[in-house]
Amino acid sequence: MTGPVVAQKAPFGISVEAGKDYWWCACGRSKKQPFCDGSHKGTGLAPVRYAAKEAATVWFCGCKSSKSAPLCDGTHNGL
Repeated sequence: MTGPVVAQKAPFGISVEAGKDYWWCACGRSKKQPFCDGSHKGTGLAPVRYAAKEAATVWFCGCKSSKSAPLCDGTHNGL
């Protein structure tokens, strides 16, 4: 098991569609940030589902350390 890698020290602002599921990369290794591409295999980490209830801009965590994962809580400001 390995820990997550910081993808970027800022959140990803993504426009989401109501009723759609998004799979946030928890490991930081995905080439499709902030979403999972399967790169977590063998890390012991797994993607986190985000179910969009409405169309909006959502701020997904980029540092992979948010206590509110998959959403940003500002933790990147202390890195």
